[in-house]
Amino acid sequence: MTDPEGLPYRPCVGVLLLNSAGRVFVGQRADRSEEGVDSTWWQMPQGGLDEGEEPEAGARRELAEETGVRSARFVARARDWLTYDLPSDLVGVAWHGRYRGQKQMWFAARFEGEESEINLGAHEGHKPEFDAWRWVTLKELPALVVPFKRKVYLSVIEQFGGLDR
Repeated sequence: MTDPEGLPYRPCVGVLLLNSAGRVFVGQRADRSEEGVDSTWWQMPQGGLDEGEEPEAGARRELAEETGVRSARFVARARDWLTYDLPSDLVGVAWHGRYRGQKQMWFAARFEGEESEINLGAHEGHKPEFDAWRWVTLKELPALVVPFKRKVYLSVIEQFGGLDR
């Protein structure tokens, strides 16, 4: 058993992508288990920062890698880094056991393209993160995400809540 207290958080970014109707993009994780179908295996685009990468640049890269979206105007940044811890059964397993969870800098962006731009296929050598997507309300987000990420999602909603209007 790996002691999570001795492990760092993985530096990460996330994007709350809003369409013109104020709905949020979520993707269904392609690596979900069968019991996870249509339950809590949805999330907003997010991913790890590359060494030396600035958070906004990383957020733009992750958004493009996971969704194909490049037509996005970034409009807000979270006040501070948000963290979550992995459940004990994933510590020592996820990310080759190097991290206890993630520290994330979140950004809000407005999608300014056509929905045909959204492409969940492999981008820039990365395997697809999602195999389905949809637009949801901010209110729906917490129920869609795995429980250990809900506190972060609630904070993102609190910080970016007025942008959905």
